[in-house]
Amino acid sequence: MTSPTGPDPVYPVAPESGDDDSRFTNGLLFDVVKVIESHGYPKLASGRDLLELRISLYRFLYMDKDAL
Repeated sequence: MTSPTGPDPVYPVAPESGDDDSRFTNGLLFDVVKVIESHGYPKLASGRDLLELRISLYRFLYMDKDAL
């Protein structure tokens, strides 16, 4: 099996300050919601939808895949 070519991935990143990052806001989350919906996906209908999206976004941005 061959390794993928190209630059190394830059995600996950370290939060700005310990476990806290001022960039990870509700505004970021709602911007992602707008983009998803603008591509034809159903509107988020419940708080659970929003929570699951927030968790997924956090994992992508910050969690080391090897730690899972």
